[in-house]
Amino acid sequence: MSRAPTNEPATAIDPARRPRHVAIVMDGNGRWARARHLPRKMGHQRGRRAVRATIRAAMRLEIPILTLFAFSSENWSRPADEVDALMKLFINALEKELDELDANGVRLGFIGDRSRLDPGVQRLMAVAEERTADNRRLHLQIAVSYGGQWDILQAARRLAERHADEALDLDDPAVLADEFEKGLATAGQPAVDLFIRTGGEKRLSNFLLWQSAYAELYFTDVLWPRFDEAAFEQAVRWFSGRERRFGRAPGEDVS
Repeated sequence: MSRAPTNEPATAIDPARRPRHVAIVMDGNGRWARARHLPRKMGHQRGRRAVRATIRAAMRLEIPILTLFAFSSENWSRPADEVDALMKLFINALEKELDELDANGVRLGFIGDRSRLDPGVQRLMAVAEERTADNRRLHLQIAVSYGGQWDILQAARRLAERHADEALDLDDPAVLADEFEKGLATAGQPAVDLFIRTGGEKRLSNFLLWQSAYAELYFTDVLWPRFDEAAFEQAVRWFSGRERRFGRAPGEDVS
């Protein structure tokens, strides 16, 4: 597990060593607001700027997939007024940003348990996905009502349902893993290469647990509302300098 560097020199970003899939836990909105004696919802609103900056940086650096943790399964337990504010902010942001995202070639996708969301929100998400389905510049994936354990459990259930009437080779780990991954919310996508968490905490918080098995973990003290293009690029530069071994010996070729 690695912590964000502070005094290391900038490393040139080798196109061959860019992450294919970046996942971000956007933490620190509440603390940013509290430090300024503002209500928590103001921190969430200010966080939208960081989302825009991160999307711009991901497009500029040609990152194929960016997944943002917007609302977790556990967030439903927050006070009702905060949950309501977060949902209204999500709807407002989606309605306001959709035209620009579509014009810039961004494909929108959503992962999570949609059954807990208001039907109107579900329809809005479906419209955004359908409208941007053919865009290829960046796949922007928003995790809403999402939890990594939920994802694993529903993938296991789908695996059991698919193979209820046919045998599955349980002794071949590769076959079993491939069949299991078909039921994940991220089916067909590459695993997470770079996992970023802002706000100083150092935990995964139930986000993309299976998909992040070999992710490089980058933790920064920067609160999410202050995370900008330069901060995102710093994380990608750090990643490009990592030796990714996937269990192999140092220096062993993993290509």
